[in-house]
Amino acid sequence: MTTSRDPDRLVLFTDAVVAIAITLLVLPLVDAVSESVAEHHTSVQVITENQPKIYTFLLSFVVIAQYWLTHHRMFENVKAYNRPLTAVNLLWLLTIVVLPFPTEMLGAYSDDKFTALVYIGTILASSVCLAVMTVIIHGDPEIGRDATGYTARNILLALIPTVLLTVAFLLASTVPGITYTWLLLLFLSGPLGLVIRKRLPA
Repeated sequence: MTTSRDPDRLVLFTDAVVAIAITLLVLPLVDAVSESVAEHHTSVQVITENQPKIYTFLLSFVVIAQYWLTHHRMFENVKAYNRPLTAVNLLWLLTIVVLPFPTEMLGAYSDDKFTALVYIGTILASSVCLAVMTVIIHGDPEIGRDATGYTARNILLALIPTVLLTVAFLLASTVPGITYTWLLLLFLSGPLGLVIRKRLPA
């Protein structure tokens, strides 16, 4: 059932949850300063001895920020919402709220395969939710302002990040010595999207 109510309330709630989640990412770094002071480390050591935590913080910040931008652009096209869209949006928020946990794990166990798989798996789950929301919005003219139906073009464009993350997950689980570096595959999203748009015009 679709409601004609403006989706602003849903968007504002989503933005608030994302803002809290992205803020929580920095808390391990704040704790690291207190721990370094207690151990009488220098200010330089605070940075040098916490480089894995700093890198994973920046990585997760970029991931959440990029996913929020995708969500923001997506909901600019939403004029109404239904239960499936609301449910998937909540599932997506769950993946965003959970992300600080594997981020902290990755900072502590940067070379551990299981930790990398949990981290990539969380991002993959988030990407799946975004893909499903994209398909819902583009496929239903009662929800999306510019809905063009469940076309192959719309579905393929929505699935690009999910497919790339699935490949990254599989490679991280099978190729020894390389873990979350496979996330760099996401840079292929843009070129692949251009190819699909050229070959499958709207």
